[in-house]
Amino acid sequence: MTKSEFIAEVANRLKFLSYKDAGVVVNTFFASINEALVNDEKVELRGFGSFKVKERPPRIGRNPKTGKTVKVPAKKVPYFKPGKELKNLLDA
Repeated sequence: MTKSEFIAEVANRLKFLSYKDAGVVVNTFFASINEALVNDEKVELRGFGSFKVKERPPRIGRNPKTGKTVKVPAKKVPYFKPGKELKNLLDA
């Protein structure tokens, strides 16, 4: 499902919202999650899952083309952990 399909689904389920208004709601929702993750906050949606930022330590990597070793710096990556209810839905 793409973002535009998701917006259309929200608009279809909530008959009182137009596609444009549903787009504002969905974009605000995603912007709120992004902002929380940028501020190193955990976002927990009960029954769905949680988003958080994990830090990867620096490491030595290898350039696959040349075989030469390279230093890979530390970085932060987003991480999603599905909740119990979502896991159960997928297992059924």
